[in-house]
Amino acid sequence: MKTLNILSGGAAQGLVHSIAPAFEAETGLSIAGDFGAVGAMADKLRTGVPADIVILTAALITKLADDGLVLRSSIADIGRVETALAVRAGDPPVSAKDATSLRAVLLAADAIFVPDIKASTAGIHVAKVLAELGIADDVAGRLKIFPNGATAMRHLAATNDRRPLGCTQSTEIISTQGVVLSGILPPGCDLATMYTAAVPTQAASAPQALRLIALLTSSDASELRSKAGFVSDVTS
Repeated sequence: MKTLNILSGGAAQGLVHSIAPAFEAETGLSIAGDFGAVGAMADKLRTGVPADIVILTAALITKLADDGLVLRSSIADIGRVETALAVRAGDPPVSAKDATSLRAVLLAADAIFVPDIKASTAGIHVAKVLAELGIADDVAGRLKIFPNGATAMRHLAATNDRRPLGCTQSTEIISTQGVVLSGILPPGCDLATMYTAAVPTQAASAPQALRLIALLTSSDASELRSKAGFVSDVTS
């Protein structure tokens, strides 16, 4: 089967996989490519990695359009994704209603599983929050950093640490078996990121990529977006 090549932030992986069967049935194309830290995915496009569709943060898509790397006319918002806390399935839930309680939750964890703190949306934000809470040095030895949130969550699910915690985007938590969404970050520490799709200027299958974008953003996919963890809806 021929493929549609994708470069996407990990936040959209669960949603894309849920849409894939309908897309394949309609177009005859499977979806293949990379899901990971948005900065790394944007860099891959810039270095010439073939892609028919990209799904990244709205800010990155705008920059790629300014650089002539994606078709501005193809840009479409999918929805916002919140950064959240995760625990292993079966562990007591944790929550934080404010910065003080979030600080306590983080200090109580003996391992904190996070995505890349330099290239991923959630990881960069986690590093910022730890600094703002004044505990970056305290928890530095407990941070378990992985290339993307999905990988971090898989390792959280499998860890033998006694009081582990995860922090990444809600969609990556929801789509990973063995971990449970345990609440979003509280006001003042929160982050909701708009994810946006676009077709690269060098796409080999632009019409099919546009069809995938239409499916991802359609009103018919509203429930799928919600189940995947996108909190604000779009319609087409």
